[in-house]
Amino acid sequence: MTIDEALRLIAGFFVLLSVVLGYFLHPAWYLFTAFVALNLMQSAFTRWCPMITILKWAGLKESRA
Repeated sequence: MTIDEALRLIAGFFVLLSVVLGYFLHPAWYLFTAFVALNLMQSAFTRWCPMITILKWAGLKESRA
C-alpha cells in the first residue's frame, strides 16, 4: 500500500467513525469530522500533512508512478 492509498483509507475511516460516534453517542463527535476536513483542506494549500509524515516514518512507500 502506498502513502496516498493509506492516507485516503485513514481519512475515510476517521470521517466514518466520527459520523457514527456523533449519531450514536454525542453530536460533539461531528467536530472531529470537521477537524479531518480542515486538515485535508490545509494540506491542499500547504502541501504538508501530519499523517503523511507519520506514514513515511512508518515505512510506507511513495505513490507508484
